[in-house]
Parts: sequence; structure tokens; C-alpha cells
Amino acid sequence: MTDDWNNVVLLTADALRADHLSCYGYERETSPVLDELAEESLRFTNAYSASSHTREAVPALLTGEYPDVAVDSGYHLATDTIASTLSKEGFATAGFHSNPFVSRAYGFGQGFDHFDDDLHLGQHKVIALAQRALDKIRNRHYARADEINERSLDWLDSLDVEESFFLWNHYMDTHGPYEPPGEYATLYADHGLSGRDAQSLYQRAIDDPESITDDERQLLVDLYDAEIRYNDKYLGEFIDALRERGLLEESLVVVTADHGDAFGEHGYYEHPRYLHDEITHVPLFVRPPGGASDTVDTPVSTLDVAATIKTGLGDEDGISLLDSIADDRRIFSQARGEDEHSHFRRYAVRTREEACFCERNCEGGALKFDGVSDQSLRSELEAHIEARVCAENGDDVTADEKVDEEIERRLSALGYTE
Repeated sequence: MTDDWNNVVLLTADALRADHLSCYGYERETSPVLDELAEESLRFTNAYSASSHTREAVPALLTGEYPDVAVDSGYHLATDTIASTLSKEGFATAGFHSNPFVSRAYGFGQGFDHFDDDLHLGQHKVIALAQRALDKIRNRHYARADEINERSLDWLDSLDVEESFFLWNHYMDTHGPYEPPGEYATLYADHGLSGRDAQSLYQRAIDDPESITDDERQLLVDLYDAEIRYNDKYLGEFIDALRERGLLEESLVVVTADHGDAFGEHGYYEHPRYLHDEITHVPLFVRPPGGASDTVDTPVSTLDVAATIKTGLGDEDGISLLDSIADDRRIFSQARGEDEHSHFRRYAVRTREEACFCERNCEGGALKFDGVSDQSLRSELEAHIEARVCAENGDDVTADEKVDEEIERRLSALGYTE
């Protein structure tokens, strides 16, 4: 327990880019709830993820460490999370989500008293098979926001009144395939697509981006924006539930995303292993008890979320988002290549005005820079890369990549696998 808050609530949305929220200047009113939250929170306009995809972005967010040390070579969790830290401090801890890449199969249940990853691992095989069959019939790829809310609120209501807690809800609605439910399906476009047609279009955009016409691209954007509006509603319902229970004013609440999603800006869709703004610029709201209305333009990182929580416990090793931050701060991101690009490591550094990108070929160590006119910034990125290479080489563990059949099925539906 700290002097300022008794509880920590971390709400994250998968693949939610900042510039598609109305409070970040988007032309559509996609986020009325988050717009209101911004009025009583610190809203960070230049927040960047430590990576561009879940397997590296979420562990960085939960640990406060760069991905090259947060996970091992098989993307298994390799570092203590804020759940572990808070659990040791006596907090009840729980996580609710349905992304296979951050499930118990990869060690992400560590530090959580209750960890619901929606994958039924450890349950009776008959129950798991029945759930898989039902999900297939329903064309269900993940737990919807209303399910996540219901499960997490049930857990909250099971706690003792005076018990401090850490709760992490990760919402998958804004992740592809974009299939907004009910009235949201035609909120921005009367398209007539079935769920399976929408999934097929999303997959084609990933596999063959050049085949996507302007109209198809707009349709993907329309469906994505509708998913944002749906998710926004349920974020609001969850925050209202905290308020009704008298918990909001006792909690530090952080709302952000693990990464964004691309719509052809750099020749690709979804969120592959690059570091452009559309897949690293994320929304970030921090609401302390009592609220705080301010817009912060200083560059910040999702790594700062864990540091903020830890500083509330007296750990001064890191930058708190609740304190003033130097205007000239540099923010770094990284991403491992995959498949035929697995020998590449990509890095980026951002300031308030500029960005510099670099691709490192692990086979020989050659560096290829892009997007910088300030040579001093390039030098800073080069020094950062040197430090990160040393960190990465310190962990040379090869992890077993076998995962449960159910995980493989979910990943395929989400566009990750063939």
C-alpha cells in the first residue's frame, strides 16, 4: 500500500493505435468514454510502445524491461512482472485476457493469484474439447470485453473490503479480425460482410497487402473503428463499476495499448515486426485517485508504466509518469524479425520532433539507418543498440516452442499463423 493509492488497475487494449481515438484528434467520435477519462487523467500525446507486437510489447509493459531481457528467445517470460512485485507487497493480483501469446503457456501467470487466460489450460480435457467445439461454431476468437469485465468484477467482488489489489484486464476487441458485434457491425459502413468474410479480408490484407483496394482498405478501417467504439463502451462500463464500488478513488488507473495496427501506410497491414508510428504510437492515460487533468507532450514509453507503479512502492529506479519528465527525453523501441527475417533486429529512437530507425543484421552485425537528419540522434541510437546487443547476448536460452492445440487454433484465427 502506498500513501497515494491502495490499488492498481491496468487496462490495456490490443492493437489500439492512438491516432484513431477522437481525443487524439481523430475525425470520428470513436472514443467518447476515453475522451471523458482524458478530462480527469494525465493524457500522454507522445507515448510509444517498447515494441510493435504482443510477444514483445506486453512483457515490456508488465516488467518495465526491454523485450530483449523481458522474454527469452522463445518469448517465454524471463523477468519479474509488476504482478510479482505487488504480490510480494501483499496485494491480491489477477489478470484477465484471451491472447495466447501471453498465456500460462509462456509463463505469464507468474505473480498472479488468479490468472484467467481464456484457454482452459489445466482443465479437464472433455471441458477443453467442448469449449473448442463451441468456439468454432460461434466463430469466436477471443473473449469479448463484456466477458472480461464480468470475470474481473466477479474476482473484485470476492476480495475482502480492505484488501489491496492489482488487476490487469487486456481487451482483444480491437485486434483483428475486425468483427464488431451487433449494432456496431454497421456503425460506420453498411457492408453486409459475414464474420467469416471479414476474417478472410483481414487475412488477405496481411498475406497480400497489394491486393487490397482503396474501398477494401476503407472497409477495414471502418470495421476497426467500430471495434474501438465497442471496446470504448465496455471500458466505460468497467470504470463505472469501479466508481460504484468506491474503488476508483482508491486506485491508480492506467489505460493504454500494447501496440497499434497498420492499414497500408508502409505497405503492410496488422502489426508485423517494424517500428513505424502506426504500430508503436499508443494511447496512454494515467488517473491517480482524485483525478488529474493535464496533457503531457513529453515522449514517454510503455516501459514507464511499471516504473510508475514501482515508484509508488518506494522504488526510485525509473521514471514515474506522475512526476515531471525532461522535455528532451529519448524513447527507444525494438522488435525482433521473424521467419526469413529472424536474423534482423530493428530499433528506433524518438524525440519530440524526430525519429531514427535502424535495422541490425545479426549475421555480421551490419547496421542500416533510416529517417534521421540529426547525426547526434543516430549516434545515440547506435550506442543504445550496442548496449542492447550485450543484454540480448546475455540470454542464449532456446525455449521449447510447443504450445497447446487450442493456442494454435486461436493464433490462426487472429491472423498469426497459417
